[in-house]
Amino acid sequence: MARTLAAIARAEILPRFTRLEAGEVRSKTGPHDLVSVVDETVERVIGASLRLLFPGVPVVGEEAAFADPGLLEGLSSADAVFVCDPLDGTANFAAGLPLFGTMLAMIRHGEPMAAWIHDPIRQDTAIALRGEGAWVEDGEGRRRDLKVASAVPLDRMAAVIAHRMLPAEHAALVRPRLGLFGAGWELRCAAQEWRLGASGQVHALFYWRLLPWDHAPGSLLFAEAGGFVRRLDGEPYHASIHAGGLLAAPDQDSWEAVRAALFQG
Repeated sequence: MARTLAAIARAEILPRFTRLEAGEVRSKTGPHDLVSVVDETVERVIGASLRLLFPGVPVVGEEAAFADPGLLEGLSSADAVFVCDPLDGTANFAAGLPLFGTMLAMIRHGEPMAAWIHDPIRQDTAIALRGEGAWVEDGEGRRRDLKVASAVPLDRMAAVIAHRMLPAEHAALVRPRLGLFGAGWELRCAAQEWRLGASGQVHALFYWRLLPWDHAPGSLLFAEAGGFVRRLDGEPYHASIHAGGLLAAPDQDSWEAVRAALFQG
């Protein structure tokens, strides 16, 4: 699958990078939620490839689900279904920033079982299989294992705290507390942020909106790299839950510390 994603990126994504025309990008739900002709083309090509490789297994892409939200309804019961974000980080892609990626997960009864996050610029793919670990594979098949960062105190943590989608009452609580962390970044690209977490470059990640193509791949990647990933209510990630917060940290104690820092007291 990694080679398939790489081939699609070379054919459909990289030739259009920095070459989009103004009319080839439009907003969906607002000025910061963009879709391009590349998103749509890549989603179609990935879907066609998966249907050839895995006949009978449904494929739910971000753009198809935006047009038909009913496609999300079967994620919790399907024996197997693929979810795909063909070009995560479209705003970066449209702005000529090399921070974007393709995200893909295979889900069984709502639980991610396999994940791929391809970086077209680096031309490598972060891969996770449930129970088998996480690694990065380059175009020549060479692998290096992924491992989350070691636990550190809150004031030494680098964190991705995606607060833009928070409800107003939670945003008012969380935003003044961002300075409790040692450093914080948002890359406008969950694909790259989850890869940073799984490779130990950031300690903690928090997201409120939990669309499955963004977080089914990343949550499995982080967990298989040795991290602790739970929804804010303490339950494991499940693809049928699309809001309410997801938090990842090196271990359970760190997870509890981050949740308390953001939401308690």
